[in-house]
Amino acid sequence: MKEPPVNRAIHPIERESYEILRARLDTSGLPRLTRAVTERVIHSSADPCYLTDLVADEDALAAGAGALAAGAPIVVDSAMTAAGITSRPVSCLIGDPRTADLARREHITRSAAGIRLAYAEAGPGAVYVIGTAPTALTELLTLGIGRSGIGASPALVIGLPVGFVGAVESKSALRASGLPSLSNRSEKGGAAVAAAAVNALLYVGMPEIA
Repeated sequence: MKEPPVNRAIHPIERESYEILRARLDTSGLPRLTRAVTERVIHSSADPCYLTDLVADEDALAAGAGALAAGAPIVVDSAMTAAGITSRPVSCLIGDPRTADLARREHITRSAAGIRLAYAEAGPGAVYVIGTAPTALTELLTLGIGRSGIGASPALVIGLPVGFVGAVESKSALRASGLPSLSNRSEKGGAAVAAAAVNALLYVGMPEIA
């Protein structure tokens, strides 16, 4: 079902933040959706290094925005990621009792188990937002390629997990997978920036902050 446009009032502090951001960084040469995502990630983190750290593909972002507008499910890896997405319901199974049981039986993390369960329920065409756990992203890649093939792939994977263990490797694997994606090269990331990226796509069609 196609979702109605997100109605969102822009607070004066947010408007001023964007003015400061654009005074310090030239994002005008970026494609429209890449610019929207990059600016919102930088706005949420106050980290200008994301301008060169993010790896974005405009066509993939357009496909993700279109899927979201058409009502595609949003699947997230953690409650922290879910908390940053307030304009749409999301699927987060990290606290589901089935997740803890699956994690124990399969000797995997709860984040990975939650993504496995959510993948089975959401089906193809969902938008996945991974901001906390590299193991969740690795599990998603195993499900989306190793078992079901790219034909059953997500509409978009926002893969921005943070950490010193497995984060860089999982994001590199995402870029090599052929799945439509947004990622970054470094160990940086996190729930706030992952949520910011999907929010930017949810806000497509609203007046730009100028």
